[in-house]
Amino acid sequence: MHDQKNKQSDWEGYFTSYVDYQTENLGKKIQFAGKIIYSFEARKKIGRLLDAFKPDIVHLHIFQHQLSASILPEIKKRNIPIVYTAHDLKSVCPNYKMLSNGLVCEECKGGHYYNCFKKRCVKNSSLKSMVNVIEMYFYRYKKYYELIDIVITPSNFYRKKLVEFGFPEKKVIHVPNFVDENLFIPTYNHHGYFIYLGRLSEEKGVLTLLDAMKLVPSGQLVIIGTGPLEEEIKSKISSSNISNVKLVGFQTGESLKQYIEHSMFSILPSEWYENGPISLIENFACGKPVIGADIGGIPEHISDGVDGLIFRSGNHVDLAEKINILLAGKNNLFHMGAEGRLKVERVFNPRTHLEQIMTIYASLRCR
Repeated sequence: MHDQKNKQSDWEGYFTSYVDYQTENLGKKIQFAGKIIYSFEARKKIGRLLDAFKPDIVHLHIFQHQLSASILPEIKKRNIPIVYTAHDLKSVCPNYKMLSNGLVCEECKGGHYYNCFKKRCVKNSSLKSMVNVIEMYFYRYKKYYELIDIVITPSNFYRKKLVEFGFPEKKVIHVPNFVDENLFIPTYNHHGYFIYLGRLSEEKGVLTLLDAMKLVPSGQLVIIGTGPLEEEIKSKISSSNISNVKLVGFQTGESLKQYIEHSMFSILPSEWYENGPISLIENFACGKPVIGADIGGIPEHISDGVDGLIFRSGNHVDLAEKINILLAGKNNLFHMGAEGRLKVERVFNPRTHLEQIMTIYASLRCR
């Protein structure tokens, strides 16, 4: 999609028009709602792109909404294999998170997408929820997802969940996310604080983390990020007099790198079905243990007691206990951090990822 944040590309002539999904113009909202469900522009432009580039394989990432599934039949009519990496649960859940009113929700299982409208799961809006419901029923009727040859999931949890919701088991393959470990220098020294790095939104469990900090007598939590809960978090810190928490806002580049490198460990307190969090792998690459919630794909990334600790998602008492364990056992941080770094070098690295991806590509080329 055309966007002012895009880098210059030789292929931008094939990009679809910019869509401002935050517009308040009713006419534009209706127009954009139609494009979410089916984009004639996207189908036409990807057809031109395919004819110009002539790919052996098309590998999709997040194509819903901005492009829509209208591109799938255009690819398939040229007999080109399609691979799709499922970074979220959009293919089986209208709001992509399986989260409703702050709680995990699987009520759309079996194609019962109307529950999304009933519960206003998309930004608490009846209109936006209805658009997503129509989109899901339309895709189901047209059997669009059946046009995809292989679905890749960064977590084994997502693989199981997609199969549970109806994807053929032989079509769904787990390939972990990765980072280039050479871009991260493991640092086992620290400045006495630990971090939360991520979006400040309900599904991330930051409010539970604040409750846990009331039970942590020493150490400081540094919260890195921004999001819709930012003001509520500031208010809670002030009203509850939580003195051992510091907000530093959105960070990037060298500043972000410094915060991670100087930390003791990081916390991933999610309360939704996380997939394969890159931030978790990056912290491992920096030699930092991770305390993670036992939800989604998080537990399969952390070896409990070896390179991090697992706590019960949504349970602030258990989380506080795990934080205090790491603070009390500071001498173990080096060994746990080293184990996390070793795991990145062995499992979550570009070479292993590329080998797995190329094996999938080769299997499709041989069909």
